[in-house]
Amino acid sequence: MDYKRAKNYLALRGQSHLLEYYDELSEEQRVQLLNDIQNANFSVLRNINKPYNLVRKKIKPANVVSLADVARRRHEYESVGMRMLEQNKVGAVLLAGGMGTRLGFDKPKGMFNVGETRFVSIFELLMQNINDVVEVTGRHFPLFIMTSFQNDAETRKFFEDNNYFGYPHDKVHFFMQNVEPTCDFNGKVYLAEKWRISFSPNGNGGWYSSLINAGYNRILDSEGVEWLNVFGVDNVLQRICDPAFIGATVMSGSRCGAKVVCKTDPTERVGLLCQSGGKPHIVEYFEMPEKLQNKRERDGQLTFRYGITLNYLFNVYDLNATLAGKLPYHIAKKAIPHIENGKKVSPEDLCGYKFETLVVDMVKLMGTCLGFEVERENEFAPIKNKTGKDSVETARMLLKKNGVKL
Repeated sequence: MDYKRAKNYLALRGQSHLLEYYDELSEEQRVQLLNDIQNANFSVLRNINKPYNLVRKKIKPANVVSLADVARRRHEYESVGMRMLEQNKVGAVLLAGGMGTRLGFDKPKGMFNVGETRFVSIFELLMQNINDVVEVTGRHFPLFIMTSFQNDAETRKFFEDNNYFGYPHDKVHFFMQNVEPTCDFNGKVYLAEKWRISFSPNGNGGWYSSLINAGYNRILDSEGVEWLNVFGVDNVLQRICDPAFIGATVMSGSRCGAKVVCKTDPTERVGLLCQSGGKPHIVEYFEMPEKLQNKRERDGQLTFRYGITLNYLFNVYDLNATLAGKLPYHIAKKAIPHIENGKKVSPEDLCGYKFETLVVDMVKLMGTCLGFEVERENEFAPIKNKTGKDSVETARMLLKKNGVKL
């Protein structure tokens, strides 16, 4: 795209201000700006006046395979899951685009050291969990790692420096998360620099479109991958490509599965796996009406008790068939650094919008989802905070309880 085309293109979209500093730029900077303009998804701005609709039908408890159910049928579930893994029908996707800001760490979150007497990163712990499955199946499944424009180079180098934690290099595939432009409250797109549009990652719901845009559908097709186990970087105890989880989901006929844990109390800050209108629905803790939040069964258990752990299993065929262009955008008000009157500013107050898609909406669009309960103390140690609940401290305690040397 040349300057003239860009000028006309932006004028039609009410974004002519993006060329305000064009005359000041070097040739290289001009090329960068024109590339940004050509690649930016300006259509996302239409969502400003089309907020995400949270209205839902009556909420009911989800269909969940309980711990007792799993114990009773574990051998059956594991047999099916093992066969799927041995036939190369399952891959994994690690969502690792975040930085360790809340931990006081200015590098990719997966590089954070959880060790006490030795250096052991979050990435190493997750890769150990993956290698546990490989030891049982004898097969290395494809592992796709989603990074961001902020941490891509550092993440790749960290894996290289650590010899991919013993995993075959040709089985690990990095890809960057797609981004969307940010804007002010009037829909005017921000500049991050005089020659760069301000972009922000498009949310954890963008993992599949980002993977496909990176061209990795060719790997899914060539290797015959039918299921993808998607997991977040936070939970250092989670089991990845767990044969029992795979087997239970496949045998249920569901299009996706979600690992869940029983809530510790009604107010715990976890999304809840429910169903609404006959479809799976993940209700965020702040959306759940207080009456339903505290509702209990005759045996004293919470009626809505299954919290998600951000560990999902998705059928690839159904992802292709149901998700194209259908994920709604969630609009988040943020304090966004930008160029103002020719200078870079970093406002403390909310000043604009970021546009994100969420994996919880993917679950709903899949139409069916099997909840699979796991033991909290064995599979749920999220690291979200520096201290207190769901922190480095609590994760270390649980890791040591599970025999991990730190």
